[in-house]
Amino acid sequence: MAHNLAQARARAGARGIWAVVKANAYGHGIENAVRAFADADGLALLETDEAQRARAAGWRKPILLLEGVFEHRDFALVAELDLTVVVHGFEQIAMLERLRPARPVGVYCKFDTGMNRLGFAADEARAAFDRLAALAHVRIEALMTHLANADRRDGSGPSVTSQWQALRARIPQWTGAWSVSNSAALFLHPADDVPAGMEFVRPGIALYGASPVAGIAAADLGLRPAMRLHSRLLAVRDLAPGQPVGYGSRWTAQRPSRIGIVACGYADGYPRSAPDGTPVWVESAAGGARVPLVGRVSMDMIAVDLTDMPSAACGDAVELWGVRIGVDEVAERAGTIGYELLSGLPARARERPE
Repeated sequence: MAHNLAQARARAGARGIWAVVKANAYGHGIENAVRAFADADGLALLETDEAQRARAAGWRKPILLLEGVFEHRDFALVAELDLTVVVHGFEQIAMLERLRPARPVGVYCKFDTGMNRLGFAADEARAAFDRLAALAHVRIEALMTHLANADRRDGSGPSVTSQWQALRARIPQWTGAWSVSNSAALFLHPADDVPAGMEFVRPGIALYGASPVAGIAAADLGLRPAMRLHSRLLAVRDLAPGQPVGYGSRWTAQRPSRIGIVACGYADGYPRSAPDGTPVWVESAAGGARVPLVGRVSMDMIAVDLTDMPSAACGDAVELWGVRIGVDEVAERAGTIGYELLSGLPARARERPE
């Protein structure tokens, strides 16, 4: 994770970095993120309990609440934890107008420029900004937006450049900081796509060693996987031609086959939608090899075809994703994205003593 942050820093140049650690640092643990991202300028997350965990783990730099507060009482924790909050709706502005804090509240004012999710629309921008600027106890630290298509280069939808231009047009007299670029923008778009000026970038998935765009391997961007999901062969059995494996008999042996049963299933975070042929790494006494998944993923187990790996035996180590098998490759086979697999890892799959 520290290596990946350094790669982001090299691309960010003089720009500041909010290391995005939402969803328990994409499944990697807030406490791990605090150690790994010590060189970041701040942490960006969603929930105040994760902000509490970050502070308890020793994080003393800024923390940004990416969705801001949900209730007026949340401002007590904002003050206690010294948080910066995103403001994206008039309800949040109304909360701030009723607030009488002991010290100013730092805010990022968020505008919608094409994502159509959170943020003030074009016809709301001036009123929202003026109401915030009128509050003596509010300090507007940056204007921000969220990119919709930084991971696409086919020209469809709002582009990085057009969203930047739309943001600048919202408050043309603004001379302060911006926050726009995510992992895809930072790693895939040249500097001339981003206007000059102070910006705080917000890399997320790239910090954990997964690619922000389909078709480009994380390794080609200089990134290293930070998570390894691994298990062992629970059993090895022989199948005759015509014998099926697993629920629904999805896969049937076409030749005499050796099938390995791996102690990992969808209750451990492995995608149930993974099809036959999804690669799995098995490490035997004679060396390691990629072998194909066969049959439907069940709650606690998957099956792999060991026919072409005669050295594999019960108890051998298995990697579902990590160094040998990229999480993005598994995700693509399963019809999802690496983000979902990493952040969806359940508690029972967490590292524990062997």
